[in-house]
Amino acid sequence: MNLLLWVLQVVLALHTATGAIWKFSNSEQSIPSLAALPHELWMAMSGIELLCVFGFILPIFSKRLGKGAPIAAVLIAAEMLVFSGVHLSAGETDHAPMIYWLVVAALCAFVAFGRFILRPIRP
Repeated sequence: MNLLLWVLQVVLALHTATGAIWKFSNSEQSIPSLAALPHELWMAMSGIELLCVFGFILPIFSKRLGKGAPIAAVLIAAEMLVFSGVHLSAGETDHAPMIYWLVVAALCAFVAFGRFILRPIRP
């Protein structure tokens, strides 16, 4: 179980880093349903995502930072749920992006549950 959690953390860190870089280089306007988000919020989300990347991977180097992984997972899951909610409220008929966001949120929820309850990283 611990190995699965570490693999998911690394995959989510790579996913989150890619998303943060993409947000810096693309506008929220590039996804029609997310156009309702203010640009400042869009940029703040990319900054939070970069912090979450460190939260996912720093426990590899220091177990004292073990709480960073589940906190990062909760933040990313919340972001994905916000994206899904905005997508639904925009009245979009193509739900493929929302399914993607919900899968990422579920993986993050699993990591958070695993690190908070099942296999916490102990210092």
